[in-house]
Amino acid sequence: MNLSNETTPQCFSINNPPFNFPHTIASVYFSTVFSPLGLTFNLIAFVVLLKSFQRTHSRSRSSFLVFLCGLVVTDFMGLLVTGIIVITFHFTQFNWRRLDPHCHFCNYMGMSMVFYGLCPLLLGATMAVERFVGINRPFARSTSMTKSRAVCIVLMVWAVAGCISLLPLVGVGSYHMQIPGSWCFFNISSKASDMVFCLLFSLVGLLSIAVSFLLNTVSVVTLVKVCCGQDSMQRRRDYEVEMMVQLIWIMMIATICWCPLLVFIAQTVLSESPLQVPNLLLFIRFATWNQILDPWVYILFRRAVLKRLYPNWDWSRGSIRTLYPASFVGTIRRFTRSSLGGDVLGGGERRVSVETQSFKVKAPPSSP
Repeated sequence: MNLSNETTPQCFSINNPPFNFPHTIASVYFSTVFSPLGLTFNLIAFVVLLKSFQRTHSRSRSSFLVFLCGLVVTDFMGLLVTGIIVITFHFTQFNWRRLDPHCHFCNYMGMSMVFYGLCPLLLGATMAVERFVGINRPFARSTSMTKSRAVCIVLMVWAVAGCISLLPLVGVGSYHMQIPGSWCFFNISSKASDMVFCLLFSLVGLLSIAVSFLLNTVSVVTLVKVCCGQDSMQRRRDYEVEMMVQLIWIMMIATICWCPLLVFIAQTVLSESPLQVPNLLLFIRFATWNQILDPWVYILFRRAVLKRLYPNWDWSRGSIRTLYPASFVGTIRRFTRSSLGGDVLGGGERRVSVETQSFKVKAPPSSP
């Protein structure tokens, strides 16, 4: 017995294949059908973004498109790397112990799951910060954010996610074979080192979602005020609204797809309860939908598509205010006039008062 424990690799020490898990959540059809679909959607989205990148002349929009391209590449590679392994296992039923006696292959897949899981969340938070600065501090941002700097930021996000995925290889957590034997992931348990990594993974993901929600909310409020304020016609805001709509949808999809898994991992290790494998597989399915649905945000929520769907809207005007009814604009203006238009209005009243007084000045008496 001791000899068997000594010769068992670490990644197979908890779950040792083969497994008998006939639950429908572990069906091969999900990976076989939706992985190729997700890859196709991301490839189409990447082509759409490249065409948009070539046509754009705005610095803020071009840097935002760099972040979107980084997100598309991340989603595409995540589906490609993990999908190939899972689909190959289901069709060939290869023996993990013989194929990977030293756990290199299992560690690679575990690292890929962590890396390609955290990258979309971190990139979403990064884009939220970029849009927050671009809308609330446009002059400071216009002089600092360039395409090359946006590329560097994407590389930094990938580096941070890569460093986190390497922690189990240095003793903080551990990667293990997971039921039904087609994938590897970090061990979700209350053991000290495993708990630290589980909480780190969950907190980084939840914090990224919280930052995205907070900053996107502030950005939307600010953008609505500017678009519906009295100076709305002085600056073109259609592309900024388009970027915010895309970012809001990215945040919503990430929240719906990832929060169940992140909360489940934290709750499991903190309550010291046994791992519920069907729930884990279900929440992993939810998280995978993030990579499948993200491309449709870039494909559908574009100004060119909206023009075709709503041709009666006045797209030639410089403000997104034309997309809303007059009553809605009037309501927003009443709420925002005190914060945005007070100084302008006050200055205008003072100018009118001065001009009126100038007409009331009596002319000097003519000399005899």
